[in-house]
Amino acid sequence: MCLGVPAKVMMINDENRTALVDSFGVSRWVGITLVPDVKEDDYVLIHAGYALEKIDLQDAEGRIKIWEEMLTLEEEL
Repeated sequence: MCLGVPAKVMMINDENRTALVDSFGVSRWVGITLVPDVKEDDYVLIHAGYALEKIDLQDAEGRIKIWEEMLTLEEEL
């Protein structure tokens, strides 16, 4: 199973094609070679340290809501 986590692009390093992204309040650097047109403030799906695709704000908000619901359910178990 492949899980993509939504994240907001905070900063881009064009020299090594990485971006600093924020996902659920956690910042990390990820590879952006698969999304060459990504810009700051875009939303992307992250998997295994790479941004796989850009997503629009509405899609990102929906996916974030689903993740938050899953994490809440996990805490209740």
